[in-house]
Amino acid sequence: MKQNPLKTKADVEQLLIDLWGKLEPYYDSFHSRILPEGAGAAYSDEVAGMECFSRVLWGAAPLLAHQKKPELWPRHLQGIMNGTNPNHQGYWGDIHDYDQRIVEMAAFGYALCIAPDEIWHVLGEKEQQNLVNWLSQINRFKAHDCNWLFFAVIVNIGLKQIGAPYSKEKIEQNLTRIEDFYIGNGWYQDGEIAHIDYYTPFAMHYYGLFYAKVMEKDDPIRVKKYKERAVLFAKKFIYWFSEDGRSLSYGRSLTYRFAQASFWSAIVYADVEVFSLGIIKGIILRHLRHWMNQDIFLPDGTLSVGYHYPNLLMAENYNAPGSPYWSFKIFLILALPDHHYFWRVAEEPLPTLPERDIQNEPGFILDREKNSKHVVAFQTGYAHSNAHTHTSAKYEKFAYSTHFGFSVPRAEWGLDQGAFDSMLALSEQDELYRVKRNVVEKEVKETHLYMKWRPWKDVMVQTWILPGLPWHVRVHQIKTERPLDIADGGFALGIDHTSEEQLVKEGVGIGMVNDNGMVGCIDLMDEHKAILIRPNANTNLLYKRTVIPTITSSIQEGEHLLIHAFYGQPSTNELSEWQKRPYKKGDSIYSSGKKKIFDIVKSRG
Repeated sequence: MKQNPLKTKADVEQLLIDLWGKLEPYYDSFHSRILPEGAGAAYSDEVAGMECFSRVLWGAAPLLAHQKKPELWPRHLQGIMNGTNPNHQGYWGDIHDYDQRIVEMAAFGYALCIAPDEIWHVLGEKEQQNLVNWLSQINRFKAHDCNWLFFAVIVNIGLKQIGAPYSKEKIEQNLTRIEDFYIGNGWYQDGEIAHIDYYTPFAMHYYGLFYAKVMEKDDPIRVKKYKERAVLFAKKFIYWFSEDGRSLSYGRSLTYRFAQASFWSAIVYADVEVFSLGIIKGIILRHLRHWMNQDIFLPDGTLSVGYHYPNLLMAENYNAPGSPYWSFKIFLILALPDHHYFWRVAEEPLPTLPERDIQNEPGFILDREKNSKHVVAFQTGYAHSNAHTHTSAKYEKFAYSTHFGFSVPRAEWGLDQGAFDSMLALSEQDELYRVKRNVVEKEVKETHLYMKWRPWKDVMVQTWILPGLPWHVRVHQIKTERPLDIADGGFALGIDHTSEEQLVKEGVGIGMVNDNGMVGCIDLMDEHKAILIRPNANTNLLYKRTVIPTITSSIQEGEHLLIHAFYGQPSTNELSEWQKRPYKKGDSIYSSGKKKIFDIVKSRG
């Protein structure tokens, strides 16, 4: 798979077949469940096995649409027959409210729309009735009030396409409710009060575009609306990708990996015109190549739970061993016929994009460095929170980078376990740190972002971020009624490379450079100590071991002003000014650099 050039349709088909083939040893004796080895999730192994089985269909159905049947398809088809037969030991069972199987049923509705000849029409009458009965349960049970509402929609349009009984009422009810999640300019939240993350592209828009293709003649008004929204969103979402195929490491469910680019597959499938097909083809194929070059496979060739490497620390409570196969949604492009122009057009690079884009809906200012593959989202955070794993780390950092990723805490004690990159962490001088979990005020301006937050009732922090690459500045105004230790962390630099150099000894500024890039920080008030934190291993999503340049201090009750500058740049052939000569107090470069940053602060109010 790592040797696959991923240039042609045949290459992409082979990647899907190879990924699917690694699951062969994990089919159960009834062929209706696939359960790779690994840790468990919140639901049972029986449900997890059904989850993995169903997620294969996101890739298998587009392949089957053109009568291309891999060796494992007969076994999978038998699994569908056994899994939907209530008198068979392989039966998937009756569902209940908020059941994980509600999620997985959508893949069957999708498959019935795309490849009915290879699924529906090869079943006997009794087997067809079993499939309809099992899927129709979705109309009788409650789903979570978020992207889950689309699952019943996809199931019902699948039933409609094969001429089986379906619920038009359920489709209308759920699509009407989903309208409440739309916040304008192409953006959805994943629920009425929810975060904006990859669920906007790989769930809300993906299902909407699939609906638009399938229901083009049946529901033209809604179809037109979904396509128009997708165009608006695409013009913003493209900023989340860098030239080398990466996309922002941000939010939850990142173990779905290359599903991050599945929106672009849906754009092409639904015949939506926004960018040239060459540009979209380049985004998709570079993205797949990027992922095939990461350490995402277990020794048996199955996808791991993790991100750039196997990592349970960052996983969600709903990540079972087969969960990463949601990434197969990107293979919707395989439903395009061989003669489609998408497969004949040459790949194109990203269009020329401005170095800065303001995205008010997610609260982002996105900067991309000229002549660099680096993209950073500076963001305000949210006025609400939730109980998902590591919510603060996934949604409340000051910056999220395509190159440096972000970190999650290993445990609760100290800066090493907390791994507080791109965060201000505060403790009551007891080594137990709190960070921003939600904001009480926020604002996005052209020149800066502002947020107010309270780690304790009697501690108020106002933070201003002046975005920029490779430097950005943070201003913190802290009013506290208790003594505090503070730690303001910069970008996390991967140290998996053999060559590294600490640029500056501990002082008001510090930095580190290696083959992976360069990070650093400076206290512009000349008051606090800059140190390198070496957090616990496996806390960062991209790199197994990192260092985080961090400004630390102890403050007493009262009001305090902190002004810190942070540096982050991927490795380049050209040495920066900081690499040529270290920043330290007294250096002319330090003084001129500090003055330049202060001038920027002053000019932006």
